[in-house]
Amino acid sequence: QVQLVESGGGLVQAGGSLRLSCAASGRTFTRAMGWFRQAPAKEREFIAGISWSGDNTHYADSVKGRFTISRDNAKNTVYLQMDNLQPEDTAVYYCAATQAGGRFYLKYDYGFWGQGTQVTVSS
Repeated sequence: QVQLVESGGGLVQAGGSLRLSCAASGRTFTRAMGWFRQAPAKEREFIAGISWSGDNTHYADSVKGRFTISRDNAKNTVYLQMDNLQPEDTAVYYCAATQAGGRFYLKYDYGFWGQGTQVTVSS
C-alpha cells in the first residue's frame, strides 16, 4: 500500500551534517511519517515522527536539538536534517509510515518501512 525509498546517507565526520530524504508513493494520504534507526547489535530506535500536516513533531531524547524532521506533501517527501552528528549516530536509518489513522508519536503505529540508508559518523 505504501512504498518508501530513502536516500542521502553516507560517511561524515563528527560534528558534520547530513540530510536524509524519503520519497513516498502509494496510499500515503493523511499518514504520519517517521524515522527509525538501527545500529549493529541494537534494537531499532524510533527517533522522530511528524504528523500529516507537519504541524506536530516528536523526537527521541537522543536526537532532540540536533535532528529536524520535516515534510513536503506536495512532493510526497519526508526529510531528516541531522546536525552535529556523533559516532553514536552511526546506524541504518529507516523511513516509516503509520497505518491509516496512526499517531506520529507512537512507534507501534508505524507499519510501513523503507529499505534503509547507512549513516556512518567517524570520530
